[in-house]
Amino acid sequence: MTHDVVIAGAGPNGLMLACELSLAGVRPVVLEREPEPGVKHRANGLVGQVVPMLHRRGLHERLSGSPQPPSPAPAFMFGALTLDLHAVEDNPLYGLPVPQTRIEEVLAERAAELGVEVRRGHELTGLAQDAGGGTVAVDIAAPEGAYRVCAHYLVGADGGRSLVRKLAGIGFPGVTADNGVSRTAHVCVPDHLRDPHTGGLDVPGYGPVPPFSHQRTDRGLISFAPFSAETPLLSTAEWDGAAADRDAPMTLDELRASVRRVLGTDVPFTEPRGPGPHMLRRVVGTNTRLADRYRAGRVLLVGDAAHVHSALGGPGLNLGLQDAVNLGWKLAAEVSGRAVPGLLDTYESERRPAAERVNMQTRAQSVLTGPGGDVTALRELFAELLAEPGNARHIARTMAGADLRYDMGGHRGTGEHPLIGRWAPDLCLRVGGRRVRLDELARDARPLLLDTTEGGTLAAEARRHGGVRAVAGSPAQTPAPAAALLIRPDCYVAWASAEARPGRAEREGLRAALERWFGPAA
Repeated sequence: MTHDVVIAGAGPNGLMLACELSLAGVRPVVLEREPEPGVKHRANGLVGQVVPMLHRRGLHERLSGSPQPPSPAPAFMFGALTLDLHAVEDNPLYGLPVPQTRIEEVLAERAAELGVEVRRGHELTGLAQDAGGGTVAVDIAAPEGAYRVCAHYLVGADGGRSLVRKLAGIGFPGVTADNGVSRTAHVCVPDHLRDPHTGGLDVPGYGPVPPFSHQRTDRGLISFAPFSAETPLLSTAEWDGAAADRDAPMTLDELRASVRRVLGTDVPFTEPRGPGPHMLRRVVGTNTRLADRYRAGRVLLVGDAAHVHSALGGPGLNLGLQDAVNLGWKLAAEVSGRAVPGLLDTYESERRPAAERVNMQTRAQSVLTGPGGDVTALRELFAELLAEPGNARHIARTMAGADLRYDMGGHRGTGEHPLIGRWAPDLCLRVGGRRVRLDELARDARPLLLDTTEGGTLAAEARRHGGVRAVAGSPAQTPAPAAALLIRPDCYVAWASAEARPGRAEREGLRAALERWFGPAA
């Protein structure tokens, strides 16, 4: 038996890709070397455009526990500087404080609902692509013994040390900085240190440490994140990584000493209360690396297997999960024989620049948090720049991944609609006497034509292309962002028009976009 797709890694990115493939009619097999779901505390939540993306797949309510749609964050941090977003028009920066363990749990539940087979305790150990290029053989170690499967495609979602990437011969160039060490732990902090107004700390001998932000001193960074009142996270970062004993186990005493060095005073915390898992982690150095290609024959990379970077600003899951959403529908079309020539190649041409942007902005943030008077002067200048709403919006869009504009194959100019290549805005239509939102229509990951033109004249054209859902109605919002939108399954706009009465040019433009992404009409 030859499987359609084998995915190595059942972390968030691998599970998200499995869900996207399943929505498109492909049944992947997911290999995960760990026998049980992880309990180790890692990421603290989601930041960026992935939050509304998950809402459009119907997963936000499961993660947030609230039926309310996501709302933008009123403020955030950039390089340990406050990014005030209250006055930012169309604020694109969303946040969802959910532990990674819960994110994986929700995605695993969704994958099971969609019929995805996840083989836990099964570890990829080797791969070989056949000379004809039709399949890839995957060697697997399992509790019952070693075995081999064949697949049309293999996707490495196996993290920054990806074995898939190494076996496929894909390079991973970049830089490693060994001069920094970060320490993080769940702790119990005395009530008299808690600021009842902000939820942060008020440390005698130092002053306030606001919650959910990085505080820079001349000696390092400190952050206090009370995701749980019982077990908040306390973190430090220092620049002298050589002082850390990498081989010794991390302890609370080590964190106490680091806090003392950073703040110049003690914070009398104790061991965390309640059930775990509790974090106690030391990380020395920072890697910034990017795969030199995202595909080698029938092997592809997604998430950390393709890129690693600083965790400043929390961009990792935003980048990786959107990789998965971009790749899923394209790979499914390729496997099922529906893909137009070159469609799968657009995965790398679209998502590798996204990773380059993340590498750029996280390295810039690292510089802004560094030591020295020159950095202090740079921070003063940046603080002035970030006070301007336009600059704050630019940084927020960069951190959210909302600054991307994909090449949709047209000729950009004064006549092209500005939404083409952009993330599709929320659009609401009146259809048959009720309001229908894009957030509802996007749940099954089908390509969409939303048509509010007079008489719904464009919908018939879209329905001639298999798999495209055409929804005609009247606009339920004023002003409407467009009269018609062709939206890919990853929620990016492939074509748009502002004409309420489309003419020949609009019909030809829509037809070309449909054929460019979804093939010729039936």
